Amino acid sequence: MLSVTGMESAYGRIKALKGISLQVGRGEVVALIGANGAGKTTFLRTVSGVQPMTAGTIEFEGQNISRLRPDQRVVRGICQCPEGRMVFGPMSIEDNLRLGAYTRKDNEILADMEKVYDLFPVLKEKRLLPAGSLSGGQQQMLAIGRALMGRPKLLLLDEPSMGLAPILVEEIFNVVRNLKAQGMTILLVEQNAFGALAVCDRAYVLETGTITLTGTGAELAANDQVRAAYLGM
Repeated sequence: MLSVTGMESAYGRIKALKGISLQVGRGEVVALIGANGAGKTTFLRTVSGVQPMTAGTIEFEGQNISRLRPDQRVVRGICQCPEGRMVFGPMSIEDNLRLGAYTRKDNEILADMEKVYDLFPVLKEKRLLPAGSLSGGQQQMLAIGRALMGRPKLLLLDEPSMGLAPILVEEIFNVVRNLKAQGMTILLVEQNAFGALAVCDRAYVLETGTITLTGTGAELAANDQVRAAYLGM
């Protein structure tokens, strides 16, 4: 579904991505793990078009989308749940979800909102409250729900467990498993390597803008280098 070849991106003179190549197959959960500053968020932002790409190509469903604007990529089915949640605090939960469907013109937006409420019942209970009144975990649920309202073919999840209590981290990873079971294709960026490797089909290890290892989740979880660097073993 997604094929990235030789991707480079920079902040001024600092090259953040140094020729990354990566593939995501339809129905897969693919994880990108690495330390802070490795370039994980920059990679997702470049795939979604928010961060400029200085070299390389991005193909989605066989079409080159390298020069498309971010909103055009959303229309094609690439929807991102950003790092830090980025909900619109003063707006209601329901309006935040409606914004996730801003590119859509079909008649099924309300039905999709009910699906999000089925996935996250607490959002329905509080749907008329400002998003800023939610707890961190609830805001993360809202951010994922907002991305789902775009009807993604490819869901980009950027650090969904960041800053959450352990019980909520497990709940978020269960949501990823649930979406995978429904056939959703997911590219997951996570600093929580243990959780990411447990839910993904395949994973890539990113270090200072370069992919250094790749394999199945189980293979990387058993890799001594990964265990020492990312799993604390």
